[in-house]
Amino acid sequence: MTPQTVTERVTVPYLREKKGGGIAVMTAYDFALARLADMAEMDILLVGDSLGMVFQGGENTLSVTTEQMIYHTRWVARAARRALVVTDMPFLSYQVGCAQAIENAGQFLQAGAAAVKLEGGEAVVDRIAQLTRYDIPVMAHIGLTPQSVHRMGGYRVQGRTPMEAKRLLNDARAVEQAGAFAVVLEAIPMKLAAKITKALKIPTIGIGSGPHCDGQVLVLNDLLGLSPKPMPRFVRCYADVAAVALDAFTRFKKDVVTGVFPSKEEGYVSRAPQVRRRASRPA
Repeated sequence: MTPQTVTERVTVPYLREKKGGGIAVMTAYDFALARLADMAEMDILLVGDSLGMVFQGGENTLSVTTEQMIYHTRWVARAARRALVVTDMPFLSYQVGCAQAIENAGQFLQAGAAAVKLEGGEAVVDRIAQLTRYDIPVMAHIGLTPQSVHRMGGYRVQGRTPMEAKRLLNDARAVEQAGAFAVVLEAIPMKLAAKITKALKIPTIGIGSGPHCDGQVLVLNDLLGLSPKPMPRFVRCYADVAAVALDAFTRFKKDVVTGVFPSKEEGYVSRAPQVRRRASRPA
């Protein structure tokens, strides 16, 4: 493993300038893997509330707390030397009111994040406007918004009807006008994602929304093949880490049971006590 040369740290203005394509985003939840992603020169490390599912084993993201997001943000931020760290604002951390949103977002920045991400379009523009007013950069998120899983009736593609498409386009324009520096487009038709991307001056980050967005994001566990199968059709698995890990665990268990591990070469021996010699008396 050869570390990549650390280049200048990614900033919000830098990302605005990358409108047009090539923004690489990956979720991260701990120091070790965040460090590797940063070495690979990811532009953004997203501390996603997806940790409620891929890290905690939950059915959705709704149980994730502000305190948990602060905890994970701290370790990802410690690893990031180049990437911009963005933290998801979890369910009920911003919905109650603007004052609550400002206080919680401030805690994420104090933990090391450089920006926050919140779900919703026109319904949350007042939150976005207030956060940016107090110099807290905001990434918006429209389309399939996981915190709305019950209203949507599951994880379904959004924007397939003309009415839904119009609503999402209006949402995108609204969050841009409110001050968001970028917007995630999740699980919407490719043509609609292309139309939204063309209509906005801020970058779009796609997940399951086709190749026409300005950037792409994948969940770390999906990318590494650690998530249960089948995975969503938009996921490209770049490594089967689950198979490698399972093989290593199985061989370790076998070696312990058969007594092959540890060997004598993998143990320590006692040192013989050193005998202190008396100095001879001078004549």
